[in-house]
Amino acid sequence: MQEWTEIQIEIPTGYAEQGSAIAQMAVPYGIYIEDYSDLVEEAPKIAHIDLIDEELLQKDRSKAIIHIYISPDSNPSEAVSFLRERMEAEEIPYQLRTEGIKEEDWAFGWKKYYHPLRVGNHIVICPSWESCKLSAGDIQMRLDPGMAFGTGTHETTRLCLAMLEHYITPGCKMLDIGCGSGILSICGALLGAEQTVGVDIDATAVRVAQENAEMNHVADKTVYHCGDLTEKVSGKFHVICANIVADVILRLAPQVGNFMAEDSVLLVSGIIDSRQQEVAQALEQEGFQLIENVEEKGWCAMAVRRCL
Repeated sequence: MQEWTEIQIEIPTGYAEQGSAIAQMAVPYGIYIEDYSDLVEEAPKIAHIDLIDEELLQKDRSKAIIHIYISPDSNPSEAVSFLRERMEAEEIPYQLRTEGIKEEDWAFGWKKYYHPLRVGNHIVICPSWESCKLSAGDIQMRLDPGMAFGTGTHETTRLCLAMLEHYITPGCKMLDIGCGSGILSICGALLGAEQTVGVDIDATAVRVAQENAEMNHVADKTVYHCGDLTEKVSGKFHVICANIVADVILRLAPQVGNFMAEDSVLLVSGIIDSRQQEVAQALEQEGFQLIENVEEKGWCAMAVRRCL
C-alpha cells in the first residue's frame, strides 16, 4: 500500500478559521484541525471534567494544528509551496512539517466516524458500507470520505446542499465551480437537474467526482472538467454553485455572470463570517442582489441574482 504525505501546519488558535480556509484551497482532500482552545470551557457540557483524558487537558490550547493529506500520485511540494506563500501573504505565524502516512490509515480510519447524514429536508448522505433509513420524498446520495473534499460534514457544504433543495427545479442546468468530490453537482442531478457541470483545478477531484456520479447512477447527467474556475466552461446555467473561499469568490465575481441564464441564481459558500460583508459588497458591485443569507458555526452562504 502506497504512503500518503501528511502536512501539519501549527498556527495560533486565533488564526484557525483563516488557516483552515487556506488549507482547503491547497488540496481537495478532507482536512482536520486539532484545536483545544475551548476544551476546559466546553468539556463540562458533555462530560464531567474528571472524565476527560489527562493527555487532552495537557494539550497546548494556544495553538491549532491543521492536518492535510496528499495522495501518492500528487506532488506534496506544490501544496507546501502554496501553503507557505498564502500563510506568509496573510501574515499568519506558522510552523509546517511533513511525514508519511500509510494509505489504509487515511482511507479507512474515517469509517468509525462517518455515518448517514441528513441535510436540509430530504437529502440523505450515506457511506457505501451503511444502510440508510429513508422517509417519503428523500433522496439518497452514496458518498465515501477520504478521496476529495466534500462529504456533507463541513458546514459550508451543508449550507450549500440545503439551498440546492430550494433552487434546483426539474430540467434546469447547474454549474458547480470547485466541485471537489462532486457532492453538489450529484445532489443537483438527484434533485432533478437535467444536466450538471462540475469543474475543479485538481485532476484527482475531477476523477473522484466522476466515480461518485457513477456510483449514484447520474453519470449521464454530469460532466466534469479540470480547470481554473470557468476557463473550461461554456453555456448558460440556471443554478451556479461556488463552495470555495472568499478570495476565490471575489476573483470569480466579475466573470460568473457570463454563464448565468435569465433569472438564474448564484450560490456562494465557504465564506468565513468576518468576510461576509466584503463578499456581499463585491457581488453587489457586479450587479448581484442578495436574496438569501444563511450561517452556521462561523460560516456563511449566500444566494444572489443578477439585477438585469
